[in-house]
Amino acid sequence: MNYPLTIRNLIECYKKLPGIGEKTAERLALATLSINQETLDIFADSVANVKKRTKRCRKCNNLSENDLCEICSDQNRDQKTICVVEDPKNVILFEKVGTYKGAYHVLDGLISPLDGITPDQIKINLLLERINNDNIEEIIIAVKPSIEGETTSLYILKLLENKNITVSKIAHGIPLGADMEYIDSLTLEMALEDRKKISE
Repeated sequence: MNYPLTIRNLIECYKKLPGIGEKTAERLALATLSINQETLDIFADSVANVKKRTKRCRKCNNLSENDLCEICSDQNRDQKTICVVEDPKNVILFEKVGTYKGAYHVLDGLISPLDGITPDQIKINLLLERINNDNIEEIIIAVKPSIEGETTSLYILKLLENKNITVSKIAHGIPLGADMEYIDSLTLEMALEDRKKISE
């Protein structure tokens, strides 16, 4: 016997989400039946409106429901320092840490010639507009330590070399508590390159 059509449709919808297979989709659909109606209405409304209400901030390209996101609208933040990240998830990660009080810029990808992703396909031009118009003092490049990340970092650095702007990059290295024998060679290389002087 098959599930009723409504549940079958829900299972198919859950399967479209990344990392969700047949069994998990089935469990989620059945679990949805046990959620109270008020919560279910909020859930349904959120799903129905997420694409309609969510857009990109015209300034930093982060996710927002308004023309400017909450961070770009916040006058208490340092709007002259921009942390450049790959995607909106990275903004959330930094905000959860809670120590960074500057602005952001979301590139929506990294330069990758092998994948056919060129500089004009990510939001580097929007970043340059901000730098030219907003008297930016520092750019912090916070992208992943990969070939694509390094290519993107070097490209941005080249574009800014004749501008009076400090360009920095977050350090990549060995996490606290990690066992050295399990550290990969790229992480070790980055840790050596980003070493800090501790002597006087």
